[in-house]
Amino acid sequence: MTDTSGPRLRRTLGVGDAVVIGLGSMVGAGIFAALAPAAHAAGTGLLLGLAVAAVVAYCNAASSARLAARYPASGGTYVYGRERLGEFWGYLAGWAFVVGKTASCAAMALTVGAYVWPEQAHAVAVAAVVLLTAVNYGGVQKSARLTRAIVGVVLAVLASVVVVCLTSGEAGAGRLDIGLSEGAGGVLQAGGLLFFAFAGYARIATLGEEVRDPARTIPRAIPLALGITLVVYVAVAAAVLAVLGPKGLGDATAPLADAVRAAGVPELAPVVRAGAAVAALGSLLALILGVSRTTLAMARDRHMPGALAAVHPRFRVPHRAELVVGAVVAVLAATVDVRGAIGFSSFGVLAYYAVANASAWTLDARPVARVVPAVGLAGCLVLAFSLPWVSVAVGAGVLAVGVAVYGVRRSVGSR
Repeated sequence: MTDTSGPRLRRTLGVGDAVVIGLGSMVGAGIFAALAPAAHAAGTGLLLGLAVAAVVAYCNAASSARLAARYPASGGTYVYGRERLGEFWGYLAGWAFVVGKTASCAAMALTVGAYVWPEQAHAVAVAAVVLLTAVNYGGVQKSARLTRAIVGVVLAVLASVVVVCLTSGEAGAGRLDIGLSEGAGGVLQAGGLLFFAFAGYARIATLGEEVRDPARTIPRAIPLALGITLVVYVAVAAAVLAVLGPKGLGDATAPLADAVRAAGVPELAPVVRAGAAVAALGSLLALILGVSRTTLAMARDRHMPGALAAVHPRFRVPHRAELVVGAVVAVLAATVDVRGAIGFSSFGVLAYYAVANASAWTLDARPVARVVPAVGLAGCLVLAFSLPWVSVAVGAGVLAVGVAVYGVRRSVGSR
């Protein structure tokens, strides 16, 4: 049973705030970092990979929105899986989300460090985690206001990249030809990698207890945030491809900065680097929000230490969960590699959304109502196992550890 004693989270977020938090999670460092490895995997099929990721993301978003309207509580798919499929599946979703998104937090923090001060990337990453944990501790409204400012800056930078690239004499329509130079497997792998950049709409659902009128707000905010993000991503991907081509994009270390240099405007490159750092900060801010709320929900059900379910009496935030999440992310940011973190994160988040779609499948027995969750479930599983084998192996291993922990806890509890 969920513990309902003590202070509760405060419902202060409207549709606009929820959309901004979703945009802050999606229109973040993913678009600055994920295009190059996706282009390397798919070649001329990059835009097909983006379309695959978008379809799966839409199905996941639709399923999440329906479930969030029914269960407007913190925890997202952890709650949905528990209520619709049983305790184990809720636990598995929560475990996948917490470990996968903790890795995402580390990746975003390291992206900040790489763009701000490459020689001291780990130190800058740790400082960013500490700063944003402090912001989140002060209340979700402060987080929403900061995220709104970050989203505005990032969208301005991305618009500049699109305009510069598409109006450049170096842009060529022939570079946008769509094919299968790396085969269907390359397209699917690109879709899995690009999904990393789409997955932020879950943050809206995990804030279910802090949204006003969640049955109305969440189903509106999730598709709005996803739709805006898709338009931005298609425009940026097409603009950069038109200048660099699939091979040039696949070989780029900083694809958007390289694109504006190739377009003949090298003075914009430092602005793009600054925009990437700001975008990563926005993603990190929203990620810490989401992970801490799922930790709160799991702690309420004693799948994590019960002390983490505490809500601050003044700020009405899960302050202990936020501090613990911030500490773990800071340790990872000081030690891990960003590429490995992205691959592992994608596997964990796709597993999380697989449970979301399976949960949505149970909401309505009509065949037409089950099409979207069925496509979403199949898409999540296909993309997860199309990722690089190291990411699949590590991700499956960590999920297995979570299952083992659950089994041991159940066994001890039954005694």
